[in-house]
Amino acid sequence: MARVVVDVTIKPVILDPQGKAILGAIKRLGYEGFDDVRQGKHFELEVADSVTDAQLEEIAESLLTNTVIEEYVVRRVENEAE
Repeated sequence: MARVVVDVTIKPVILDPQGKAILGAIKRLGYEGFDDVRQGKHFELEVADSVTDAQLEEIAESLLTNTVIEEYVVRRVENEAE
C-alpha cells in the first residue's frame, strides 16, 4: 500500500473570501507579518502499489478538483512507521 496526498488550492487569480476572513482574524488577534492566506483542501489516499501516477492524476483532476478555479498537486509519501 502507498499513501498519496493531493493538495488542492484556489488558483491565484481567483478571489478567496475564506482566506481573506482568516487573514482578518489573524490581524485582529494582534499577529503581524502575515500578508495573505489562501485556503484549500487536503486529501490522503491509501492506494495499492499498482495504482499508477496517471490514474492518480485522473482522479485528482476529475473528482477532487474543480479545475476551473482550483489547481492541485499529487505526491506519494512515505508511510509512517507503526
